[in-house]
Amino acid sequence: MTAAPLSVPSKRRFQRVAVLKGGWSSERSVSLVSGGAMAAAARRAGYDVTEIDVTRALYNQLVAADPEVALNGLHGPWGEDGAVQGVLELFGRPYSHSGVLASALAMDKAKARMVFAANGLDIAEGKVVPTHEAAKEHPYPPPYVVKPIAEGSSFGVLIVHKGANTPPRELSDPAWNFGANVLVEQFIPGRELTVGVIGEEALAVTEIIALRPFYDFDAKYAEGGSRHIVPADLPPEVTAKAMRDAVTAHRVLGCKGVSRSDFRYDPETGRVVILETNNQPGMTPTSLVPEQAAYRGLSFEDLVTLMIEDATCPR
Repeated sequence: MTAAPLSVPSKRRFQRVAVLKGGWSSERSVSLVSGGAMAAAARRAGYDVTEIDVTRALYNQLVAADPEVALNGLHGPWGEDGAVQGVLELFGRPYSHSGVLASALAMDKAKARMVFAANGLDIAEGKVVPTHEAAKEHPYPPPYVVKPIAEGSSFGVLIVHKGANTPPRELSDPAWNFGANVLVEQFIPGRELTVGVIGEEALAVTEIIALRPFYDFDAKYAEGGSRHIVPADLPPEVTAKAMRDAVTAHRVLGCKGVSRSDFRYDPETGRVVILETNNQPGMTPTSLVPEQAAYRGLSFEDLVTLMIEDATCPR
């Protein structure tokens, strides 16, 4: 069954748009591509666009650009964890995506898990462990997953496979610099799913088939790193649950605009386990939300228009 197409507002509120991109997080390269793609789409849609490569003087950059609205294309710490959203609140004009609290909650995987569990969503068994302890001995019997608490794009994620004799050696390497604590979760076997949400409507369920050992940074962004099946070939009740749970996650975190929630589906047990919610999903040529929007009849220009016109000061 084909899902109903989405529509964009017939009347526009804004003309001058500042697209925020770049920044200084580990996801700078991804943000430059996302921001550049959104800026180009906004121009094609008829907006007057200023691109801002964000620095720590963002407030001054916004004053100089004098936009009516900010389209946030930043990724990673500072850009999507509530910090930049606080600057945008001080600037006092509408901006896209989630506000300060929702951004901070979504970015902190440990806190987000607590919110998910309190609202009846199925999560993997897990706990926060000091990094130095996770480097010395297994926090769980393998297999399990080690995640930085507040990074995106799978930076620093480590999978410890069944039968591994020692914890991952990367945790003892000074180059692995993702915080004093890590989130450790039991590995959920099965299929990788993701669901985009606009407002409080789920777009579709995509199955991600990584063409690398797991769905890491390269699998997400390198050409040929993964294959996306949209809509995913799933039992109807699994599709319905994933879409329902993505909307619930969006709502209970307090997200605005666009978000995307990631899941593992275990066909053996029927579990649909939420992994995390991305409050500012990527808008690169290989990104998932634009694919789902296209499936729902929304061009990339229309998707960007919707994000701009949906902007608020949500706090």
